[in-house]
Amino acid sequence: MKSGWIILDKDSGLFSRTAGGRIARMLGIKKFGHIGTLDPMATGVLPIAIGDATKMIPFIEEHNPSTKEYLFSVQFGFETDTLDITGQETYRNNIVPTVSDVKSILPNFIGRIQQIPPLYSAVHVDGARAYECARRGRAIDIPPREIEIYELEFLGVDGTSWHFRTRCSRGTYVRSLARDIAKLCGTIGTVDMIRRTYTNGFDIKNTVKLDFLENLFNNNGDLGKNLNPVDFGLGDIPVLNLPDKDAEFYKNGGFIKMDADDGLYRIYNGDLFIGIGAVSENRLCPKRTI
Repeated sequence: MKSGWIILDKDSGLFSRTAGGRIARMLGIKKFGHIGTLDPMATGVLPIAIGDATKMIPFIEEHNPSTKEYLFSVQFGFETDTLDITGQETYRNNIVPTVSDVKSILPNFIGRIQQIPPLYSAVHVDGARAYECARRGRAIDIPPREIEIYELEFLGVDGTSWHFRTRCSRGTYVRSLARDIAKLCGTIGTVDMIRRTYTNGFDIKNTVKLDFLENLFNNNGDLGKNLNPVDFGLGDIPVLNLPDKDAEFYKNGGFIKMDADDGLYRIYNGDLFIGIGAVSENRLCPKRTI
């Protein structure tokens, strides 16, 4: 079975799960997953796990930096129900701030702040997804939650679109950030572009487009050349290398005496990655095996 990572540059208009499913079908694999979810209108980095790579998702999410980077743009003076350009307009005041207004308020967002997720989002409220409640017309109160903004930069204006770049923590909603920027400027706003350029150690420079993969597939090309190894993206998790006999015992669930510090390790047999293990009191225990 083919396993590994496709680092996708997702196109606008495509659900994250749909993109992963199309890649998995081309590779002839049923099991797939992805790290993070991009709004359908958003583009950019979407790491797709194929086959056994799905077993590595929790470890990448836990041990790789959770920092994300986005480019986004906002149109001021009107707001939609989804807080992006794909939604239905709910209010318009036609108030556009000045450049100096925008620049002056951005420092207020740096650091740990409270943010209310959009009504159309996947957060749980009283046991249901917020977007499900919104679609049914059910009034809900979404509580704020703490996020962290590491960097927030104004990049300039192009026509009616005001461009920004942010580096932020997991759980940050760019649509909410744009809403709150507008509010602090004394107006309202709607996102018209979101592009993720970095997430959990995966960079836009390593991505491939879905139409390129589909063209390759339709012309009997080798999709495997774009498949990164299962251990791709495991970051700074240290390595333990096992001899053949211990490796076989480990893969069958055996515990191995090991003179190593307590903690999580990437386990190899020579150059072959065989899983993730944890050392505790000089015993190596399997966590996930490949």
